[in-house]
Amino acid sequence: MRAIRLHAFGPAENLSYETIPRPVPASGQVRIAVAAAGVHLLDVSLRKGVEGPPAPLPPLPTTPGREVAGTVDAVGPGTDPAWLGRSVVAHLGFAPGGYADYAVTDAARLHPVPEGLDHARAVAMIGTGRTALGILQFAGLGPGSTALVTAAAGGIGTLLVQYAKNAGATVVALAGGPAKCALATANGADLAVDYTTADWAGTVRAHHPDGGTVLFDSVGAATARTALGLLAPGGRHLVHGWSGGPLTLTDAERAALAARGITSQVVLGPAMLEAVGAPDPLRVLETRALAEAAAGRLRPAVRRFPLAEAAAAHRALETRATTGKVVLEP
Repeated sequence: MRAIRLHAFGPAENLSYETIPRPVPASGQVRIAVAAAGVHLLDVSLRKGVEGPPAPLPPLPTTPGREVAGTVDAVGPGTDPAWLGRSVVAHLGFAPGGYADYAVTDAARLHPVPEGLDHARAVAMIGTGRTALGILQFAGLGPGSTALVTAAAGGIGTLLVQYAKNAGATVVALAGGPAKCALATANGADLAVDYTTADWAGTVRAHHPDGGTVLFDSVGAATARTALGLLAPGGRHLVHGWSGGPLTLTDAERAALAARGITSQVVLGPAMLEAVGAPDPLRVLETRALAEAAAGRLRPAVRRFPLAEAAAAHRALETRATTGKVVLEP
């Protein structure tokens, strides 16, 4: 089969398109003929050799990728044969192997792909979708809310915009460039502002002088600092990423935010899982995400690349040249 292989940590060019043996499912596992594989920023970090939570560095050589959708073509010993031929989607957890024609995973990780949802969008919901719904547990959105969404044209941002609008909130989308702003508007944002322009914060204030009630922050750094100034007293800062670098505040800035009643919370990891309140929180979020997409309430945007062009997909993702969820298709 064909697969993307990484033999040394480093730049995207280290991803090579090779022929390797087809994997064989073990007991309790299935093999999926992959139709779509998700590309995540975590994949980029691991490719570079950046170790840290939530995933450890894999032993080399490795086939990256932790999100796949396709058709079950083989089952391992003791696995229910009813899975054979079914259209499925799965998050592989910390076991890589998704960037390939075939991937194996535990049958317990499988979800049937809902009717009317293609494989690429199913992949978007199994990882990015579950994260978006996990973040939204902390938002309390409804009529009267004003949501500020950074990276609003990205995989998670697109879903946050749609969900907030469906909940009756006013949505201010912050995105980089006219094309991304247009996408955010098409997804229902009431105002889309290009935060690469000089006085983007002034534009937001002119339209929404009362300020936002919640800030969804995946960018960090200077963008987050400016966006915090757009929150109304009592506003909430929900952190789910820092693609532009960490936000560092002075003691005086922290004191000023506290005086306005602004709270800040990282809503990834344990906090997200504990909020679900179920024995298998990730699976609960995955099931909810797929159901939202199947019902048409959430419509994931995808950017498709051929499997052979995984290096180009990584470069596009890390330079913010993409919109929606990046997906590889064999």
